[in-house]
Amino acid sequence: ITIDVAYRYFATPRRRFILADTPGHVQYTRNMVTGASTADLALVLVDARNGIVEQTRRHLAVAALLRIPQVTLVVNKMDLVDRSERVFESITAEFAACAASLGVPRTTAIPVSALAGDNVVHPSGGMDWYAGPTVLEHLETVPAGIDPRTEPARLPVQYVIRPNSAEHPDYRGYAGQITSGRLRVGDRVTVLPSGRGTTVEAIDTPAGAAETAWAPQSVTVRLADDLDVSRGDLIAPADDAPQAGRRLRATVCQLSERPLRAGQHVLLRHTTRTVRALVVKIGSRLDLHDLTERSGPGVLEANDIGRIVVRTAEPVAPDGYAELRRTGSFLLIDPDDGDTLTAGMADMPNGEEGTALSSRGHDNPAAAR
Repeated sequence: ITIDVAYRYFATPRRRFILADTPGHVQYTRNMVTGASTADLALVLVDARNGIVEQTRRHLAVAALLRIPQVTLVVNKMDLVDRSERVFESITAEFAACAASLGVPRTTAIPVSALAGDNVVHPSGGMDWYAGPTVLEHLETVPAGIDPRTEPARLPVQYVIRPNSAEHPDYRGYAGQITSGRLRVGDRVTVLPSGRGTTVEAIDTPAGAAETAWAPQSVTVRLADDLDVSRGDLIAPADDAPQAGRRLRATVCQLSERPLRAGQHVLLRHTTRTVRALVVKIGSRLDLHDLTERSGPGVLEANDIGRIVVRTAEPVAPDGYAELRRTGSFLLIDPDDGDTLTAGMADMPNGEEGTALSSRGHDNPAAAR
């Protein structure tokens, strides 16, 4: 499918997969952003005859901006370059240099001929110089997902359950899907944006009561104290909660054909919370042809990637997208008709305001913050 994102599902004895095939044309960058936003791994396909082209660099930049954990280069049509090791190594070296400049920490490269099936499912008999895995072997063995124990817990409240029945006269539960980490009975938690603290008294699941719940389970949490909690609030560990505020800096991709302008009134949707907001500033725009930054554009057109500052009418509590993708992302919505305008990736809270669109890691002083 040239324009839309095509989703295909398949499974092997070792894993199940969802494949999002995204278009490569620059005018469909927003579709690439859509597909990459939830991906655990990106396969960047390159024609061995053409090597690294503008489209390759653009897709790699989007993968870096959206923090896809694993990036793999698949050099296809090796049969049309005589299965040359020299050609493969040249393309791999250029790709690795481009990836390093964008802050991608490591990449894997696999030479294939899809037509002949070389290194797709079975090893190639014509490329003895390559000793790495096939594409399928790589997909089956590459680390996938994140151990919830390594991330702070986040539970956006979707619904407040109060039966007020004879059987449950005082039941008050807060239902939602745990987006990261784990929650345990007895944990000290903070409810945002109010900042009030309490303790997890019980966790109810479809299978019954539980002592511990993990992402991505859907649960109902009961708290020890009678707090004012409603849809859109966020339950997080007391010692590792995001900061709530009304000013948000972010990298965004414009999804709508309608442009985004400085001074525009929008709705900001973060997890289950929707608040009124104002686009204070559009600081810069990324030129997708040469990946250079253009400052002070004032407007973002469809498929543009840029840096903005947003002020919200009520506090929101996003994480930095680089740390937690699910609670570091948000949408800007047209308040008149409800159309989605913009997809955003929040900066780390209290980071210095800047306009850099670099996707380099935290240890690089040029990182976008």
